[in-house]
Amino acid sequence: MKLNLNQIILVLTLSSISLLSSFSLVVAQSTPTQPSQPTSPQPPKSGTIKVDLPNLPPGPAPGGRRFGGARRGSCPDVKPPLTALVPLTEQPASVTNVWGLTTEAHPQLWFYLPYTKSSGYPAEFVLLDDQTKDLVYNSAIALPAKAGIIKVPVPENAPSLQVGKPYRWFFNVYCDPQKQSTPIYVEGVIVRRNPNQSLVKQLQKAQPFQQVAIYAENGFWYDALTTLGQLRQTNPQNRTLQTQWRDLLAAVGLDELAIQPLVQP
Repeated sequence: MKLNLNQIILVLTLSSISLLSSFSLVVAQSTPTQPSQPTSPQPPKSGTIKVDLPNLPPGPAPGGRRFGGARRGSCPDVKPPLTALVPLTEQPASVTNVWGLTTEAHPQLWFYLPYTKSSGYPAEFVLLDDQTKDLVYNSAIALPAKAGIIKVPVPENAPSLQVGKPYRWFFNVYCDPQKQSTPIYVEGVIVRRNPNQSLVKQLQKAQPFQQVAIYAENGFWYDALTTLGQLRQTNPQNRTLQTQWRDLLAAVGLDELAIQPLVQP
């Protein structure tokens, strides 16, 4: 059968379309599918952190002093005052207790310091065995260049906190170089407690920002505060961490300090 010109053109066109379709199908089948990239969990955008305040340790009530108190000697009257970032409870009603739990053998404690190095005031941190009153650790503290919140670690070369034993700490600021006058001070108690296995597994699976809420909900105040404080020092501009910090401090009545900067002594 003889084809005319128009028929020949039509056959060639259809053949080309068929070849292109087959080629596209082969390419589509041979192109590897790109795996979706896992997304790392992000901190919650909002929400108040719940802080559990455990029952007082056995024995006498811890007592303590969260705020630096009234003006002493040459010390100026400052607002906010020297403050320990620790929960405060009144239990029984006549006793103010400043204390918290940690899982760490060498924990970190946090304080708001209104005094700066330009004042020349000596400052010190003291840790005692609350039962024997023996000295466990003592260190001079350099005041920061500007007012703010500092952390005070119990270093690795200091004796480890024993599980279940209460330790009493003091942060003293003397308003004269010779330490002749009574210092402005804060005082409280820290107790080390081992987490149960369920809590250990929960913490192992959690991201650091998730561990903050887990520690707080299980009564380990010092661990919650230190974990969040270290995250903030690493990511100072992160607004979500700033919100968590505000919520955590507000949960123990320290919301007015949430705007204070974290500073280095």
